[in-house]
Amino acid sequence: MQQQRGFTLIEILIVVAIIGILSAIALPSYKDYVTRGKIPDAISGLSTKRVQMEQFFQDNRTYVGATACNADATTSKYFDFSCSVAATATTFTLQAVGKSAMAGFTYTLDQSNAKSTGGVPAGWSQPNPNNCWAIKKDGSC
Repeated sequence: MQQQRGFTLIEILIVVAIIGILSAIALPSYKDYVTRGKIPDAISGLSTKRVQMEQFFQDNRTYVGATACNADATTSKYFDFSCSVAATATTFTLQAVGKSAMAGFTYTLDQSNAKSTGGVPAGWSQPNPNNCWAIKKDGSC
C-alpha cells in the first residue's frame, strides 16, 4: 500500500489565512515605522540650519543674507529646506517641506527656537497645542 504525501486543502487554506491576517496587521505598522524613521531627517536639517543662522548673526548682527536661508533641495532626500519668509535683521523662520514619500509634512523653526508642525498628511493628527514637531501618527511630539 502506498502512502500519500502532500498537504490537504484545509491545511493550505489555514496557512493562507494566517499569512493574510499577519500581513493586514504588520504592513500598516511597518509603513508608519518607516515614515517615522524619515522625520529626524527634517529635524536634524532644521537644527543644523538654525545653528548656521545663529553663527551668521554672531558675525554680522543680522540674519539678512544668511546662506542657511537659501532654498536647499539637495541636503535631504525627503525634505526641502528654505526660509518661509525672507529673514529680517532680527527674525527668521526655517521650513522643511516633505517631498516624495514624505509629501504633506511641513516643519518650521524660528529664531526663538519655536517649533511647529505646519502640516501633516492624511491619517496623521496635528499636534495640540502646535508648539512641537509631530513625530508620531497620533500627533504626539
